[in-house]
Amino acid sequence: MNDFIFGMEKHEFDRVNAPRIYKMIALRGMVIFPHALVLLEVARDKSLVAINKAFEVGEDIFVVAQKHAATTMPSPKDIHRAGTICRIKRVERVSNDIVRAMVQGVARAEIDSYMSVNPAFEVTLKTPEITDNKISSASEAYIRSIKDAAADYTHLDSKLPQEISQINIEDDPERYAYVFGQYLLRKEDERQRFLSASTPEQRLDMLLLAIIREAEILKVEKKISAKVRKQIDKNQKDYYLREQVRAIHEELGDGEEELDEYLAKAKKLKLPKEALEKIEKEVRRLGKMSPTSPEASVSRSYIEWILDVPWEKTSSDNTDLGLARDILNEDHYGLEKVKERILEYLAVLQLTGSTRGPILCFVGPPGVGKTSIVRSIARTLSREFVSMSLGGVKDEAEIRGHRRTYIGAIPGRIIYHMKQAGTINPVFLLDEIDKMSSDYRGDPASAMLEVLDPEQNFHYRDHYLEIPYDLSKALFVTTANGVETIPAPLLDRMEIIELSGYTDAEKVQIARKYLLPKQLAAHGLSKTEVVIADEVLTLIAETYTRESGVRSLEREIANICRKIALRIIEKQTDANRIEIGAGELSDYLGVPKYSVSIMNDADEVGLSTGLAWTAVGGKTMNIEVTLLPGGKGEIQLTGQLGDIMKESARTAISLIHSRADKYNIDAARFATTDIHLHVPEGAVPKDGPSAGTAIATAILSAFTDRAVSRTVAMTGEVTLRGRVLPIGGLKEKMLAAYRAGIQTILIPNDNVKDLEEIPANIRGGMRIIPMSSIDTAFETALTSYRQ
Repeated sequence: MNDFIFGMEKHEFDRVNAPRIYKMIALRGMVIFPHALVLLEVARDKSLVAINKAFEVGEDIFVVAQKHAATTMPSPKDIHRAGTICRIKRVERVSNDIVRAMVQGVARAEIDSYMSVNPAFEVTLKTPEITDNKISSASEAYIRSIKDAAADYTHLDSKLPQEISQINIEDDPERYAYVFGQYLLRKEDERQRFLSASTPEQRLDMLLLAIIREAEILKVEKKISAKVRKQIDKNQKDYYLREQVRAIHEELGDGEEELDEYLAKAKKLKLPKEALEKIEKEVRRLGKMSPTSPEASVSRSYIEWILDVPWEKTSSDNTDLGLARDILNEDHYGLEKVKERILEYLAVLQLTGSTRGPILCFVGPPGVGKTSIVRSIARTLSREFVSMSLGGVKDEAEIRGHRRTYIGAIPGRIIYHMKQAGTINPVFLLDEIDKMSSDYRGDPASAMLEVLDPEQNFHYRDHYLEIPYDLSKALFVTTANGVETIPAPLLDRMEIIELSGYTDAEKVQIARKYLLPKQLAAHGLSKTEVVIADEVLTLIAETYTRESGVRSLEREIANICRKIALRIIEKQTDANRIEIGAGELSDYLGVPKYSVSIMNDADEVGLSTGLAWTAVGGKTMNIEVTLLPGGKGEIQLTGQLGDIMKESARTAISLIHSRADKYNIDAARFATTDIHLHVPEGAVPKDGPSAGTAIATAILSAFTDRAVSRTVAMTGEVTLRGRVLPIGGLKEKMLAAYRAGIQTILIPNDNVKDLEEIPANIRGGMRIIPMSSIDTAFETALTSYRQ
C-alpha cells in the first residue's frame, strides 16, 4: 500500500514538514480536519495580519481551535495544541475589517513553540515522523470493523456525501477517517479530541464508535418517525369517525341533553338575571359548536364555573355570645381586645342581621396568633373558613382573573376561594396583605380596593366571569406584620387591631394550656408521663427563644418531646414519669442560645440605660459616652446607628451645650473635647428617635462627672428645647425593663394613656415616672459625684 501519513505522498509531506515558522489563526467554535475545504470569515486583528501575510507570500497557514469560544483575545494558554496546516485557496475582502478566505486542510500538526504573539501568532510545529507503509494488525482490525459498520450506516443515512463512499479505506485509511469524521462528529469538543489523537489507531477507534453511535440514533429516529406517521393516520381516522358520531347525535337529538342539564341547574340555583342570561347565551353558542372543538371546551368550562360558584347558599350564624366567648377563650389565651371586638361584631349581627361593616386587620409580629384567631372567628360564627395568602402576589389577574380571550383563562383567586367555601358568607382570611407588590402586570393592591370596600363589593366583577358577584356577605379579615407597606387607600378601608408580643408570663400560660398538650399528643406522650415545671418553661422562653410570639417556643417543646420519645423507645429510662427541671434542660436543648438581659453591675459615669423595640420584642440598650480632652469638638457615633438615631445624638449634644451654664459645665469644653458615643452590639443595626433621653442623660453624666443609676431606664424622644415626645412599643419596652430587673422607668407623659395595656404585675413591679421635660430624667437618673 502507499504511504498514508496524513493522506499525503512522501515528497509532498517532506515539503510541508520542512522546519519553518507558520502564521497561525485561532478559531472560535470550529475545528478543521485535513482534506476539508472550509470558508472562513476572519475579523480579529491578529488573524487578519496572519492570513494576509501568508497569502501574499504563498505560504500555508496553521489553524487551531481555541479552548473557549467566548474568549475574544486568546493567549497561548487559551489555545489547543493540535491543529491543521491549511493551504489558502482564495482570499477576498468583505469590508474594511472582515476578510473571507477559502482554505483546505493539508496535514495535522501540533504546536511546538510560539515564536511571536504580536502582531500575529507565529509558531513552529511538531509533525509525525514518517514510518513505513505497513499497516499494523490493530489498524487492520479497525479497518475491517469500520467497513462493516459503514455499510450498515450507509443504508440508514440517505444524506451521506458521495465523497466518503468514493474513498477506499484500505488504500487511504487516514484520509477516510478525517473525511468521515468531519461529517459524523458534530460537536466541537469531539472533533478536537479526534484531531488531538496521537496515533492513527486512536482515530480509527474513535471513528468506529462514532459510526456505531450514529447508526443507533438513526434507527431510533426512523422508529419514532414511523410511529408519528402511524399516529397521524390514526388521528385522521378518529376525526372522521367523530364527525360521523356527531352527525348521528344531531339526528337523534342526543347532544341537547347536556345543554338541557345546564339550563335546568341554572334555574334551580335561582341565579341572578344577568348570570342566567349569560348561561342561556353560552348554551346556545355551545349547541352550534362541534363537541370536540377547543371553543366548545372553553364555553363548557365557563358555564360550569358559573354554576359551581355559590350564589345564594349560606351557613347559619351562631349568635350565642356565651358560646362564642367560651370558644374564643378555649382557643386563645389573652388577646382580650381582639376577643372583645369579635363579640361586638356578633352583637351587631344579632341586632341588625347585616354583616356589612369595617374590614378587620390584625397587625402584629410573627407568631402572636393572627391567623389562628381568624380560624377561631370562623368556628365561633359556625361559618366556612377559607384562606388566601397574598405574600409575593404581583399580578392583578391573581385577584381579578384573566379575560376569556386568553388561552387557559381562569377566574381570580377570590372567586376560586368562594367556590371552595361553597357558601356566600364564609370567613375569608387575606393573609400577609402587607406583602403584596406591583409590577408591569398591574397593581393587586388596587384590585383589593373593590374586594374590601363594603360599598362596592356587592357587585364585584371578575374578569373571567364578567358578571356581578356579591361579596358583601363574606367576612373579610386581613393580617399583616406592619402597616407601613400597605397603600393608604387600602388601609383606610380596614380597622386596625394590633396584637403586641406576649409577656414571659403569658408565654408560660400559653405553653402550659395549649402548646405542651398539643406536642405531647403529637409525639405519643401523655401528661402523666412528662412533667415540665413553669420555671422550666420560663427558662425556655427567656434563654432558648427570642420572639414576640410562641412559634420558637413550640419548636423547643417539640424538641424536648422528641428526645423523650427516643429515650423511651431505646429504653434509656425505666421511669413511668419523667420530670424535667432547670438542671436537666441543657441535656435536652443544649446550651442556652440567648442570655437574659440584666441591668448593669454598678452606677457608672457616661453609661445610661435606654429601651429599644425590635421585631421579636423589647430589650434594654446601654448608651456609652466617653469624652476625649484635647480634641477639636468632633462627634464620633459608633454601633451601627441609623440616620434618625444619629440625629437624636446630635440633638442631645446641642441641648446639653445650649444649657451648659444651667448644668455648671464650662461651655468652652465643647470646643476642645471630642465626644465618642457608642451603643454596644455593633453588629445589630439600630435606629429611631426614642433613645434621645438616654443619650442626653449619658452625655450630661460624662460632662458633670455624675454617675447614672443602674436601676433606672428611660425612653422618649428629646427636642432641642428639652421637651420629651411620645414613642411607640411601650409594652415591649417595659417588659424588657422588667425582665432586666430595672426598678424605675421614665416614660413620656403622652404615653401614660398606654399603661392600660401593660399587665398589672409589670406596672406594679416598677416605679413608673412620666416626664414632659428632660430635666425629670436628669433629676431621677443622675446620682452623686464620682469620688
